[in-house]
Amino acid sequence: MGLLEDKVVFITGGARGQGRAHAVASAQQGADVALLDSVAPIPTVGYPLSTEEDLALTAKEVEATGRRALTFVGDVRSQVTLDKAVAETISTFGKIDAMVANAGIWSRARFWEMTDEQWDQMISINLSGVWKTAKAVAPHMIERNSGSIVMISSMDGEEAGDDYVHYVAAKHGVIGLTKACAAELAPYGVRCNAIMPGAIDTVLLDNQPAYDMLSGHPGGTRDDLVKGVHHYNPFRKTSLIDPMHIANAAVFLHSDMAAMITGIRMPVDAGHMLVKGYVHDPVL
Repeated sequence: MGLLEDKVVFITGGARGQGRAHAVASAQQGADVALLDSVAPIPTVGYPLSTEEDLALTAKEVEATGRRALTFVGDVRSQVTLDKAVAETISTFGKIDAMVANAGIWSRARFWEMTDEQWDQMISINLSGVWKTAKAVAPHMIERNSGSIVMISSMDGEEAGDDYVHYVAAKHGVIGLTKACAAELAPYGVRCNAIMPGAIDTVLLDNQPAYDMLSGHPGGTRDDLVKGVHHYNPFRKTSLIDPMHIANAAVFLHSDMAAMITGIRMPVDAGHMLVKGYVHDPVL
């Protein structure tokens, strides 16, 4: 018996990266999975976003575990789209036991040089999209007096970040949203928690703007990224973190083992939040 045996998990941003990890980890623990992803470019994002092929591959990886997968192409900025996907998931699988609000983007700009479009797209996806996803699943969970919501924040949900104030603001907002939703849902037996990932090895960080940020100059490389991130993690021999570690944390929070846990923010960051900055002499 898996930790999520016969449960149904609804995941946004499910086509690749952390979303794919959440899908596979949930399926490995016995859950059927519904995946939603926009699979469309966003003008303010400086790296390629996911594709329909990515979404189909994630579904195949879920099905390879023996569990069922349902996919939706849709944007978390649209409440209508989310409501329809949730309704179809319930119609197909009979219920939704858990949700991971994972969809998100990252980009760089000094706050005084940032355009309205950069700010608005970040907040509408990384914060408002989380609220809209929770809003879509909450009535069903309230009716059943049962459910688990996991909102993906970041270590930037508690600290500052250089050159991406819009991302920091959104991820701080997710922490506040988690606490408020947990308080409102508690009387109905529905739990809501946040995960704060550190530097995760996905395309959101594995891209040229991030290389340049970690190297401190244009033309940075992945090696610069790996070396730079290592200085942010005190945990021995740790740099970029495998997204499965985030997915495993979500599985735990959705499981009966976490039945009395709600309203928390869980760092999964190789100890980064312990040092709050740059580790000058990491153990190699």
